[in-house]
Amino acid sequence: MAGGRSNFMQFFSRDKVNTFRPKKKFDQGTLKFNLHKQANASLNSGIDLKEVVKLPAGEDLNDWVAVHVVDFFNRINLLYGTICEYCTEQTCPTMSGGPKYEYHWCDGIHYKKPTALPAPQYITLLMEWVESQINDETIFPVKVGVPFPKNFLQTVKKILTRLFRVFVHVYIHHFDKLVAIGAEAHVNTCYKHFYYFVSEYSLVDKKELEPLREMTEKICH
Repeated sequence: MAGGRSNFMQFFSRDKVNTFRPKKKFDQGTLKFNLHKQANASLNSGIDLKEVVKLPAGEDLNDWVAVHVVDFFNRINLLYGTICEYCTEQTCPTMSGGPKYEYHWCDGIHYKKPTALPAPQYITLLMEWVESQINDETIFPVKVGVPFPKNFLQTVKKILTRLFRVFVHVYIHHFDKLVAIGAEAHVNTCYKHFYYFVSEYSLVDKKELEPLREMTEKICH
């Protein structure tokens, strides 16, 4: 298992594969950089993923959540980058997760009402929106002593709910491509890490998790 986890970390730390958006990094020497290193070290050690997501003793929950949100953004960004050439307006004219689920984009600025969009356009807007949130220091403070906003976890819930939709679309519509490039095990580990984290802190509503419920029951014990 440790060997498989090591391969997973290598897959998700490669710089030469397609990245859909530029990777977000923490500055060395900062608290979040150290937490990021700690989280990755635990992930790479072969520890049970259910244990990896638990808040380390003495650490602040908001800091721990912030580090993971950025990490999940980077990983899902990379995940989508591996198959984005197959996700086109022709192959995916709607942002869907099978016949029962379709997602409409709304950001309150350019799209004031929920709007049906092709999947690649929806995911581009989604990633740009997430990136703008995590780069906003009033939401994700980077300086020691600067507090998180009171609505931080509510914002995080929205970010992680939207990132989950990328998993839904990729798994349901592009899983064959993941298998073809040998990424299935890596993506499953990434998904399990995400699922255990959002479940541990109740950051994505169960109804939002429904499209992948059957798969989740098989791979997340």
